[in-house]
Order: sequence, then C-alpha cells, then structure tokens
Amino acid sequence: MTQRGALCRRFAAEGARAIVVADIDEAGAHDVAAQVSGTGHRVDVSDEAQISHLVNEIQQQFGHIDIFCSNAGILVEGGAELPIADFDRVWGINVRAHLHAAQAVLPGMIARGSGYLLQTVSAAGLLSQIGSLPYAITKHAALALAEWLSIEHHHQGIRVSALCPQGVRTAMLGEPTSGIAAVLAETALTPEQVADAAVAGLAEERFLILPHPEVAEYFLRKATDYERWLRGMRRLRDRTHPS
Repeated sequence: MTQRGALCRRFAAEGARAIVVADIDEAGAHDVAAQVSGTGHRVDVSDEAQISHLVNEIQQQFGHIDIFCSNAGILVEGGAELPIADFDRVWGINVRAHLHAAQAVLPGMIARGSGYLLQTVSAAGLLSQIGSLPYAITKHAALALAEWLSIEHHHQGIRVSALCPQGVRTAMLGEPTSGIAAVLAETALTPEQVADAAVAGLAEERFLILPHPEVAEYFLRKATDYERWLRGMRRLRDRTHPS
C-alpha cells in the first residue's frame, strides 16, 4: 500500500470531484487513478517543466486546483561521504518538488483567493534522521518551505499543512529487522491511518499534522533542552548503528 494511494482513496471517500494522480511510476499512477475514477499522469516531480505542464493541463480541464498534495519522497542512507549527486537527487524530490508545485499553483490560487497545499514532510523535519544525512537536511528544508508559504500567503486565502509522520508501512520502510528502521517499525502506522490524520488536519486547517502525536513531545524536548535531546539522539544512534 502506498501513501499516495491511501490519500487518493481517502479524498475520494470525502467526495472529491476530480482526483489527478501524478507519479514517475506511470503504471502505479494509472492504477490508483482507476480506483478513484480519476486520471493518472507520469510526472517527474523534480522537473519544474513537467510540474508546470501538469498544472496547466489540470487547470484547462477542470478550471482550478483546490488542493495540491506534494507527497513524493526518497531516502538515501549515508552521511557526508556520499557523492554530491546523491544529495542533489534527494534534494530534487524532497524539496524542489514542493517548490515547483507551489510556483505552479500559487498564482491561480491567489487570484481566486483560496487554495490548499498539503506537503508531506516527515517527523525528520522536526527532529532528524539517523543514518541519512540527505534525508535529514532535505526534510528540514521542506518544513522551512512550508512554514514560509504559510506565513507569507495566509492573508491571501492560501492554507498550508505539513504532514509529518514517523514510520509508515510503505516500501520506503520495508521489512526492517535492525537499525533505526526497526525502531520506527515498532510504532509504524498504515498509509490509511496517515491519510485519516491528514484529512482531519486539513479539516481543522492545522499547519502541523502529526499522525504520531508523540512527535510533538519529542519536538518540545528538543526545543526546551537541546543538549539533552542531542545526547538522547546520540544514544539512539549508537544503539541502532553500533559501528
């Protein structure tokens, strides 16, 4: 089960008039679209031109976009030793995709005086990601982008939510038996549970949507005693990556 599919099915259950599914996996996009009577498109979300073309096509067909969900994300394990190409690839999906989407849809939303951006970030954007420097960096940046958009465009009728789950039972998490993934798997939610949390957060127009409520407590500890939080993260790192 993909997070993309769960979100689409949940929106369909809420009565969405038209659902457009975009993914670099064209077959997967069409499969999900068929389940919700929508349309599927192959799109590389890291490519500004492809996002712009998709948005223009949707607006021509349906008139406007009420909500744009930026849900794509990738993870590469490793630290500062990784080649810059790996950082660039993760940056393109985890950050630029959100930016390209905002650049494409904001003019129409602002002109209309309403619109919603749902950006899947991660609890890593509030905390960090043990074992993957590119993921930690890009998720912090994605959260900063969402914050800025919310601050700058709220008065124009634009709403922004950052969906920040911890472990989710998708292909990205896999079937972990060790490392930080095994820790995340202990409290991992299904994609359907995350989709339910997303819809509830959208209904309340909450900026920060936390399917795992405990993330708020972790974030509070980080803010109130950064040194203690770092010590705890180092201990977790040593436990999950003993090398």
